Amino acid sequence: MKYFKNSFLLIFSLFLVSVACNDDDEVMVETPINIVEAAQSTETLSSLVAALSKADENNGSNLIATLSGNGPFTVFAPTNAAFDALFAGLDQYNSLSDFTTEEDKAILSSILQYHVVAGAAVTSSDLSNGQEISTVLGEKVIIKINGNTVSLDDDTDADAQVTTANIEASNGIVHIINKVLVPQSVLDAINIGSLVEIVVASDALTLLEAAVIKTDLVATLNSDGPFTVFAPSDDAFIALLDVLGNDYNSLDDFDTDDEINLLKDILLYHVLPAKVSSGDLAPGSVATALANNDIEIIAAGSSFVIGDDSEINANISMVDIMASNGIAHVIDKVLLPQTAIDFVATLNNKNIVELTQETESLSSLLAAIVQADAGLAELLQTDGPFTVFAPTNDAFAAVLDLLGDDYNSVNDFDTEAEKTLLAQILKYHVVAGAAALSTDLSEGQMITTAQGEDIGISLDGGVFVTDATDGKGEVKTADIQASNGVVHLIDKVLLPQEILDAVFPQPNIVDLAQGSDDLSILVAALVQADAGLVELLQTDGPFTVFAPTNAAFVALLDDLGDDYNSLADFDTEEEKTLLANILKYHVVSGVAAYSTDLSDGQEINTALGSSVSVKIDQSVEIVDSTDKNATVLSADIAGSNGVVHVIDKVLLPSN
Repeated sequence: MKYFKNSFLLIFSLFLVSVACNDDDEVMVETPINIVEAAQSTETLSSLVAALSKADENNGSNLIATLSGNGPFTVFAPTNAAFDALFAGLDQYNSLSDFTTEEDKAILSSILQYHVVAGAAVTSSDLSNGQEISTVLGEKVIIKINGNTVSLDDDTDADAQVTTANIEASNGIVHIINKVLVPQSVLDAINIGSLVEIVVASDALTLLEAAVIKTDLVATLNSDGPFTVFAPSDDAFIALLDVLGNDYNSLDDFDTDDEINLLKDILLYHVLPAKVSSGDLAPGSVATALANNDIEIIAAGSSFVIGDDSEINANISMVDIMASNGIAHVIDKVLLPQTAIDFVATLNNKNIVELTQETESLSSLLAAIVQADAGLAELLQTDGPFTVFAPTNDAFAAVLDLLGDDYNSVNDFDTEAEKTLLAQILKYHVVAGAAALSTDLSEGQMITTAQGEDIGISLDGGVFVTDATDGKGEVKTADIQASNGVVHLIDKVLLPQEILDAVFPQPNIVDLAQGSDDLSILVAALVQADAGLVELLQTDGPFTVFAPTNAAFVALLDDLGDDYNSLADFDTEEEKTLLANILKYHVVSGVAAYSTDLSDGQEINTALGSSVSVKIDQSVEIVDSTDKNATVLSADIAGSNGVVHVIDKVLLPSN
């Protein structure tokens, strides 16, 4: 846009006429300005004007006077940026002020004469692809035309592109170009350094120089090549260090082997194993010297930007800096391959404990980790990776309510046994060896935790985690990435079976009966029989018990007649033995037989030694020695030592 603006001003000034009226209303028109005057009035050609003046300091040089003469001339006029790029590629010349000797000024004069064609005002329409044009210096340039783009091929490896064509002057025509043309005679006279020497000579590339030395790439970039280097400026390196944080204040902080190797990979990512001038750039992927890593050349208006594996592209601030073994282009950003992006992400991420410390809704979890005093804080700061299902403060409040009045906070886990329980609960929320994102989870998946038991995954209507209680903890916030894993916030404290057994012990069969109002007569019968049945049914078992309801016992007593109005009437040893035998006929030892284990016609041996059989039709019935079967009213009541099926009849053996 700047070139367009300045070119417009130049064209405008060349054709501007001064109009003045005398008393007779005569109009006077001034002639257009010459080539030198046109250059002097154009901001982007100030370096060209200064170069002409510097060359004319030599005795016998009269370039300004010549180009102010009648001509006609054709001048290919390099911009200020083109001169800057030239000086960046020369060892002994950093600016025009360095052309101090007569020899230096003669070299500069030769360069300038290589931009002038005498005896003709050549417009762009007069040019053809492959055309050779003789310059005032005596050496030729070659015209290249590709569509609407006109380029000039000199004796270097980078072409100059015409950015503004056909600017007419009183003594010829001017074409503005984006590169200083350099003839072979000048190349022979001056020493163009290697890519490393160019970097060393540039005040804007001091950090790139330090990085090349630190990573031992000097010999590589001094070799024959050819190479193309996209050279990040010092400001680009400073921006990268800012992103890396307080641990990286300078390149000296890359001091481990891994860090130096990473820096080396970053530098190789800026090197192309071929010479590519700005005129050769085209949209697409380009392989770099870092194996299996490409950069992207992206069209941006009339120029290009460079895309890496990050989301921010690099702008090219200077092009076509010549070197003996290649070419360099200065860019405003350090290009980052994926390995470097992963490294930056790791630096910016906190570890799991640090994330927990910084998350207000996880303060109870942090307190629990500290209270358990089981090395969990230290573990979750190691490399991992880990997946942590992190219960919120509300989740901890809910589980403390469940535990009762003895547990008002995690600090109430104060004995060694309680701290061990708390540690096991916390480990049940940790998966070691994997950082499982929500996208890695699948319906019905079972995941083994650091506690040793599995948790389940349900994806029905969200992401849920199931524990030994069969309850579900919903993932409220997923995929919080840490440097050593990933955290998912859940709304429930997960409880493994180990904890349920310790804190909420499952009742045994006697406990189940005692806790049921409808089995109170059965409990009384067990006591009245006084045959050790209460003690037996509190042992490990397993047992299956067909438990008659109170109504079933009332019906039995009615059938027995007036002598048996209650169980207390079983008061003789003989009657107690009879009652004990009836009760044993309801007990199956050695197995916890759930309803799914029963089949029609199945014979089951009882603790009495006599069998009952199973009849399955519309319901499950138990067949005894009478003509009336018992119906199972409630099945599969699980106890710690077996299972209970409630039936509507007292089973009677044949004796």
